[in-house]
Amino acid sequence: MKLPLISQEEIATPLKSFPSSSGQMFRNYFSQGRSWNFKKTDLLDTRARRIFETTALACAVDAYPYHMPLQAKAGPCVTADGQQMLMMSSYDYLGLIGDPRIDKAAIDAVKRYGTSTSGARLLTGTLDIHGEMEADLAAFKGTEDALTFSSGYMANLGVIYGLFGPSDRVIIDELCHRSLHDACRMAGVQVQRFRHNDPQSARDELKKSTTANRTLIISDGVFSMDGDICCLPELIALKKEFGCFLLMDEAHASGVLGATGRGTDEHFSIETGDIDIWTGSLAKSIPASGGFAAVSQEVAIFLQHSSSPYIFSAAMAASSVAAISKGLEILKEEPERVLCIKRNGDFLRAGLQSLGYDTGLSETAVIPVILKDEATTAFFARKLRNYGIIAAPVMFPAVAQGAARLRLCVTAAHTLEHLEFVLDAFRQLAN
Repeated sequence: MKLPLISQEEIATPLKSFPSSSGQMFRNYFSQGRSWNFKKTDLLDTRARRIFETTALACAVDAYPYHMPLQAKAGPCVTADGQQMLMMSSYDYLGLIGDPRIDKAAIDAVKRYGTSTSGARLLTGTLDIHGEMEADLAAFKGTEDALTFSSGYMANLGVIYGLFGPSDRVIIDELCHRSLHDACRMAGVQVQRFRHNDPQSARDELKKSTTANRTLIISDGVFSMDGDICCLPELIALKKEFGCFLLMDEAHASGVLGATGRGTDEHFSIETGDIDIWTGSLAKSIPASGGFAAVSQEVAIFLQHSSSPYIFSAAMAASSVAAISKGLEILKEEPERVLCIKRNGDFLRAGLQSLGYDTGLSETAVIPVILKDEATTAFFARKLRNYGIIAAPVMFPAVAQGAARLRLCVTAAHTLEHLEFVLDAFRQLAN
């Protein structure tokens, strides 16, 4: 992909046409002069007004930042809205999307098994390669067993709802992924939040009197909005001291942390068995779809017969199953991809900081550029599109009000030229 620079004068007004920026996907729903008066008794109640008004405003000024349609396979360079773009917000950390070895494995699986299992795992949906793939996952994570779900979100729902209930409590980092908070609500557990990455705050919550039978501590390995790493050693110490259980969500840590990409435990040189439940995504570093739980054999067997998202969801398609196994195989053979992610992250983060941008707590492949104001963030993302750069804005309610940011993600497929181009764009926009 050619990366031509655009001058500050040229960037002052939109130069390129992006149909998604004006909300064309909504088929003129947000026409000028339209207003909304939702009532609390309507199907869309009063909560909808803010969403509709802010979306209408963004479309009106050609700065709607979401749903940009990709027109071919993703990677460091993509085609979107008819333009060649540099992708800076992809979770393809290992740079494996489009790898011919993975594509071939997926295609071969479709030829043998078709495009769907047409059944749930517990009934008629289990293929022989499901078991093989889950054994690969367990070996990768160093656990006795693993089971898979339709997404990382569903893995968290399935594990927490399948194992815990109203007679239990959860001590959870306040910045954990939304799926974990939703899972706790679904399970009806008693929830106590501790300050982000603050072991003393977690200790204070654990010391509070409770009638709960069991206590589960929950944290992300790498926090998806800030890019920092959890205080795992301290959480393990608290788990042992208070006799509770520990769940770690490795969605943004798998393939990213540790010498071989095993995750947070490898990063801290901790025994995998010190954590009771590992969950994660199979649609980020591993370029497939689905989510996983890596656990003991008896917990896996129990969840196969008790977890609603596992029992009542269609089984993962053979193409994804094959892609997962091949992705894990490539990671094992090519651990240098993990080092490349770290080098790229360190380079981009240092460059942004030298330009005066606030990258928050980031220390991994996830690099927020915190601009605070939502309108400023949306317009910044729109201006970056004129440079040919996709950088996803993250705003309330995904982050707190006043903490809006661009969330950049480096991958092993980004080159130094790509990252220097990004820094040059941010340099010009800082003036």
